[in-house]
Amino acid sequence: MQERSVWESLVRTVGTVVITFVSVCSCANVAAATEAAGAQPEPSQAIRPIGTQRMVQLLEYIAQQSDPRGNAYLNGQRADLYAAKFAAVTDMSLKLSDQINTSVELIRAGRARQGIELIQTVLQTISQGGFGLSDQSRNEINELLALAYLRQAEQENCIGHHDTDSCLVPIKGSGVHIERDGSRGAIQTYEQLLQADPDNMELIWLLNLAYMTLGEYPDKVPSPYRIPVGVFDSDYDIKRFPDVAARLGLAVFSLAGGSITEDFDLDGDLDLMVSGWGLREQIRYFRNNGDGSFTEQTKEAGLIGIVGGLNMVLADYDNNGHADVLVLRGAWLDEYGKHPNSLLRNTGNAVFEDVTEAAGLISYHPTQTASWADYNNDGWLDLFVGNETVSTNKHPCQLYHNNGDGTFTDIAAKVGVAHLGHIKGVAFGDYDNDGRPDLYISSRGHPNALYHNDGPADPAVDPQAKPGTFLPWRFRDVSSQAHVQEPIPSFPTWFFDYNNDGWLDILVFGYHWTSVGDVAANYMGKPHKAELPRLYRNDQDGTFTNVTAEAHLDKVMMPMGCNFGDLDNDGFLDFYVGTGTPNLRSVAPNRMFRNAGGKFFQDVTTAGGFGHIQKGHGVAFADLDHDGDQDVYAVMGGAYSGDGFFNALYLNPGHGNHWITLRIRGVQSNRSAIGARIHVRVTTADGSVDIHRRVTTGGSFGCSSLRQEIGLGSASAIDFIDIHWPTTGKTQHITGLEMDRFYDVREDQEQPTPYQPPRFNLAD
Repeated sequence: MQERSVWESLVRTVGTVVITFVSVCSCANVAAATEAAGAQPEPSQAIRPIGTQRMVQLLEYIAQQSDPRGNAYLNGQRADLYAAKFAAVTDMSLKLSDQINTSVELIRAGRARQGIELIQTVLQTISQGGFGLSDQSRNEINELLALAYLRQAEQENCIGHHDTDSCLVPIKGSGVHIERDGSRGAIQTYEQLLQADPDNMELIWLLNLAYMTLGEYPDKVPSPYRIPVGVFDSDYDIKRFPDVAARLGLAVFSLAGGSITEDFDLDGDLDLMVSGWGLREQIRYFRNNGDGSFTEQTKEAGLIGIVGGLNMVLADYDNNGHADVLVLRGAWLDEYGKHPNSLLRNTGNAVFEDVTEAAGLISYHPTQTASWADYNNDGWLDLFVGNETVSTNKHPCQLYHNNGDGTFTDIAAKVGVAHLGHIKGVAFGDYDNDGRPDLYISSRGHPNALYHNDGPADPAVDPQAKPGTFLPWRFRDVSSQAHVQEPIPSFPTWFFDYNNDGWLDILVFGYHWTSVGDVAANYMGKPHKAELPRLYRNDQDGTFTNVTAEAHLDKVMMPMGCNFGDLDNDGFLDFYVGTGTPNLRSVAPNRMFRNAGGKFFQDVTTAGGFGHIQKGHGVAFADLDHDGDQDVYAVMGGAYSGDGFFNALYLNPGHGNHWITLRIRGVQSNRSAIGARIHVRVTTADGSVDIHRRVTTGGSFGCSSLRQEIGLGSASAIDFIDIHWPTTGKTQHITGLEMDRFYDVREDQEQPTPYQPPRFNLAD
């Protein structure tokens, strides 16, 4: 039988079946969706706040109505649809096509063994039936088979026999697989494929990984395909950060999601909140008990039924002293992603109420990124949400003005920031030190944008108007003259002062490549086609200079979840990159980079034990055990329904440098003190050294505590700390502080108050 064109249309990557996305919910508000669902609250939840009840009902309605023919991530249901389809057809070519589609969905759904069996059935049918299959189509099917073997190996070992060494590149020790059939099958298939395509870097990369899982890398890798061991060496010995999540009950198994570290119950200890983007994936809250243990209190926090969320962002939006959370939903789903975000108000003692509708934040736009800032310095935090416009339907970004009464008004169009694009990262930062937060937007497929906050459009308007009064205001696009529009396809971004000169710089990551082979090529110094990150150094005159290469950041990373902190307390900010794409072949190490004195960055991935090849999402830096150094929590897990994994908590081993921790509380300025500028001057053997920080939760994917944990390096004393408060514009000058101490700093008090939270051991 002659080969049908369907074989020529098979695409080599898993993630290929393209179906037009459809909208399941264009409801005007929560009430309409709730009524349409016919849902009633469970009796046990009858006393829950009405806003929470309504959001729970809406989210369940969306989950019930989600159509696997449109949602490419409902893979188990999609596999069943394709299986029913091929069972009903008699045309053998069409049947084989549907069987391949079924196997793709089975692999994505985590049913690798079933996928392998079906692919082998297809290959046997083709062989026995005399189908005229092209070499390209046969290779594509065999690549799918090899991937299925790798997934089998992962499920039976990295998940079935999970260990702290699992999936850390280069894989060794207890990370070596016990169940070996999957990796053996992958090796055999990849070596056959490489005979026909010996320079294929993706195949070479995956072959080396398969050998690593068996403890046979590098010696048994055929020399033409062997990746040199030295390419994984770190530039600096940061010391090993062991993953202690499993021991603490924090190794949450999830899909892609967000993470937040914050003291939600005000007991002095940093708690943890995590999300996963699955339609019914429960947001979970873990209370830090202050003794080296955590207790899950999701139910007690009022969160049961609040599900989904690819990312979350933190702020005390109502100035009541309790940290609130915004959950972001719908990203990557195009028109199928018209899901509501959730504003979770902390009513006290880490009990949350969904106030989305009451606050005026109900909307239906796909998003995963947002940022809080007091754009007009009236003492109330405003909210910018970056939405994703992919198809012809428009999803403009939103700037919600905080009215000071618990409600918000979208003023994006009025002030000039109703930006359109496939927005993947947004960040506020006062890059020109004029006292007003500016806005940077990272877009996938369009030039990035820097909006300068020009302030009141009419200078005669009283800037001291009552809180909640909307003043005419303008943002101006200065992207071109500031030279910060690249990379065109980009993802996470943030402002930070990487060189401690007192001026905010910009880091934004490229998000385009041909395959994971570009990562391998970059490791080996070979040509690639991937988009690189950009580190823009602030020139202090409204422009920036691209210093990526001289900062040693011209590397292929596949970035998604990212954040920054100071790993070794040397006073310079380091950063972690969670990597991957929905494609199951995009298994690349997550990366950690140490800031070498503000001059360049050193890759410390393998030295620190951060080289996880699972998909990396929400990242948070926090001193969870009060020993003065920052630990790192990372959400692992992909987009497809079978691509979940265990989250990691990397425990900082300590580096002997000094530090100071500040809980900064605004009074006239917003209570979270977001946007406050901190200048620390210390005495060292080489003279005075300045360290600069801005109060923020970090990058655009993951959320660190607002508590300021500042490394002081080898300082012998703190000369002073200056805090510039955003609303008043005044600078608080503080002296007499000791190193290696915790302090409460209030805007209305001249001197901080020392406090001493209990220190405990997370390693035992």
